[in-house]
Amino acid sequence: MSKSKGDTVQADARRFLDERGSNAALAPNGLNPATIMEKAVKDRIVDSYFYKEQCFALNEADIIDRVVEHVSFIGGTHGASQKPSPFLCLAFKLLQLAPSDAIIQEYLSYGGEHFKYLRALACFYVRMTRQAKDVYTTLEPFLEDRRKLRRKARAGTSLTFVDEFVDDLLNKDRVCATSLWKMPKREVLEDLEILDPRVSPLGDIEDLLEEDDEGGDKDQANGEREESGEVSEKEDMEVDREEDGRSRSRSP
Repeated sequence: MSKSKGDTVQADARRFLDERGSNAALAPNGLNPATIMEKAVKDRIVDSYFYKEQCFALNEADIIDRVVEHVSFIGGTHGASQKPSPFLCLAFKLLQLAPSDAIIQEYLSYGGEHFKYLRALACFYVRMTRQAKDVYTTLEPFLEDRRKLRRKARAGTSLTFVDEFVDDLLNKDRVCATSLWKMPKREVLEDLEILDPRVSPLGDIEDLLEEDDEGGDKDQANGEREESGEVSEKEDMEVDREEDGRSRSRSP
């Protein structure tokens, strides 16, 4: 039985791009997921060998396997040919899949060295698709993640950390060959009472400064006491010498 033209199944990425995401819902931040990445980058991704072999017809569970097996560094495009990284290819696949918040939380909650790149990928996806409040509340806890990551770019490979990558996502407008949407600063959201002030794991900064001041005052007071103690000690020694001299002069 021959298939008609209407029965032809298109490759998921090509259909996603040709229709510009018209059949997909907008991302929570209001952006069209098919237009979040630049066209030149998307074309490189879709034409890459990794995407054609490893990313076709994936589901949300398959993403985990692909990250563990194939992702060993973060980055966008690298080398003279600007080859898209597996990390970027899988990020593009997530834009097509549009996983729910519950699935994203599963990605983020995986621990251990095998899943640190899965966490980085989920953080990157959250930054591209979520509203500012959700980006800050979701990503900021991972500013305490000190695990090492490899970063590959045109200049070569370098070492970074999960917390540094998250900080880049919160503060930079371009990460991994992707121009991120302009997100308001945290201070602005705090002024609008959209976000509560962030509390550092070390504690409140004002309390820390007060403790430092109190510690400095105590040290100064102890120093003064020690100085006064030394002075009184010297005076006592001088009095003792005078008394000894007097007693010797009185003796026959």
